[in-house]
Amino acid sequence: MKVLSSLAIASIVTMVCSTSAFAKVQTQVVEYKHGNTVLQGYLAYDDAIKGQRPGVMVVHEWTGLGSYVKKRSEQLASLGYVAFAVDMYGKGIRPTNPKDAATQATIYKSNRQLMRDRAAAGLKVLQDNKLTDKNRIAAIGYCFGGTTVLEVARSGANVAGVVSFHGNLDTPNLKDATKIKSKVLVLHGADDPLVPKAQVDTFENEMRQAKVDWQLTKYGGTVHSFTNPEAGNDVSKGVAYNATADRRSFADMQQFFAELFAVKKPK
Repeated sequence: MKVLSSLAIASIVTMVCSTSAFAKVQTQVVEYKHGNTVLQGYLAYDDAIKGQRPGVMVVHEWTGLGSYVKKRSEQLASLGYVAFAVDMYGKGIRPTNPKDAATQATIYKSNRQLMRDRAAAGLKVLQDNKLTDKNRIAAIGYCFGGTTVLEVARSGANVAGVVSFHGNLDTPNLKDATKIKSKVLVLHGADDPLVPKAQVDTFENEMRQAKVDWQLTKYGGTVHSFTNPEAGNDVSKGVAYNATADRRSFADMQQFFAELFAVKKPK
């Protein structure tokens, strides 16, 4: 019997809901700016929920804001969060091949301050949304997005936690980790050739030295992009989907959120 991944199940649910007059998850394109750059994000929320709820910023892979992170945002909305998928590249900039994607990603990887500032512009949109509980916000990202949310944490952003799915862990200034206010969860393929062991070791030491509340979970037999079905299944390429790791990592994120967003009862 074939086991569906969490993303596949979410996709089916989304398709069913879209044909129903009683669909609860609402989505909308949100245009905003960072300086003179026009950006186009994607908001998702469940309109059956009344009042404010935790917010989750979602950061896309190196191909820009596309269908994958939109589905993830809808999935989060169905779980009771208000999710905002930010646009790191700019309105209409959606690379369609590895060469162009690498060119765009390199702009931000080589300028971490720009990466942080661009992400901060999106975070502000989420923080300012009337549905968002400003005291309960997290940021998650995939690949390039995973790198980005770690930089968001290193910038000292006021978020409860960040989750990196198969993202690079490097940073130009290891001392910036002392600015981290949030909890950090890294979900990593144990056999990811794009994030070598030396980089993982450096990251772990960075977190220890800064006394960050952090966790790194490795999934065996798993390489880069393990949550995305579009990555294919050829592990020898170093980039491949892994349904088991996809399911487990999503469950690990949910457990992390349960801890971050727990409402403490007054004494």
